[in-house]
Amino acid sequence: MTDLVCSAQNCRYNDSMYCCKGDIQVGGEEAKDCRDTCCESFHERTADSAKDSCGCGMRPDRRIDIRCEAVNCEYNDDCVCHADHVDISGVAACRCEETECVTFNGR
Repeated sequence: MTDLVCSAQNCRYNDSMYCCKGDIQVGGEEAKDCRDTCCESFHERTADSAKDSCGCGMRPDRRIDIRCEAVNCEYNDDCVCHADHVDISGVAACRCEETECVTFNGR
């Protein structure tokens, strides 16, 4: 499991910079840098999802499993992220394409 901090405050799974989804999927199969990646698990917080402070009923956790399509990242091993710490950015994101894995490090 990876230590994850996420700044995508508009995501229904974000609770105080931690994710309550349980696992996430990072996209960017052909990524050459972090701008080519995104959190495919991002779902915009709506009025309905705001009723549940974490959108999925789970508690936020700083440790999380990350599946990753960014095969050019040094932390990707068979589509699983093995970084000790991952930052997902997207402070004003409304779509997954407006997020990125800042930890991406090309091979």
